[in-house]
Amino acid sequence: MGIVTIGVSIAVPEPHGSLLQQRRAGFGDAAALSIPTHITLLPPTEVEEADLSAIDAHLAEVAAAGRPFPMRLSGTGTFRPLSPVVYVRIEQGAEDCTELQQQVRDPAGPVSRELAFPYHPHVTVAHGIEEAAMDRAFEELAGFEAAWPCSGFALYEQGADGVWRKLRDYPFGANVVPSQGSPAERNPIASR
Repeated sequence: MGIVTIGVSIAVPEPHGSLLQQRRAGFGDAAALSIPTHITLLPPTEVEEADLSAIDAHLAEVAAAGRPFPMRLSGTGTFRPLSPVVYVRIEQGAEDCTELQQQVRDPAGPVSRELAFPYHPHVTVAHGIEEAAMDRAFEELAGFEAAWPCSGFALYEQGADGVWRKLRDYPFGANVVPSQGSPAERNPIASR
């Protein structure tokens, strides 16, 4: 057994996932076809292969306690000049993603880790490419919109070839998608 690199994310469903992946490749991002289109919950993290069963059990527990939520993407944003990234913004579902990633990285759990930057859920569409291509990605996807009910997340492993492959899906335990309102509107008891 050795070290493996894992990540946890919410997949952007079809046809949106393939469309954004193809656009990312078209902007000249060489990594585009190695990375399924996603919203990160746990960034690339090295773990002992022997720890995968404990990680699997932890993620299954997080998912079992979760419930589907509405996800909506709209427009673009960028982390430049701090980081060379252009992304599609999460218009709805960002708070849910933030809560979920905190549960995944729970300090008492098997994948506790600090982040290099504060968590900001997004869908990367250009990373580390020429500035002109970054500008093009920002402009050409500014009108992009997509919506779907997020019903779970997945565990991925990065292979020696750099390609990210899904190891397992973790569907949420509850199967009712709340209304498209704000978090307080979706859970009025919590706002009291």
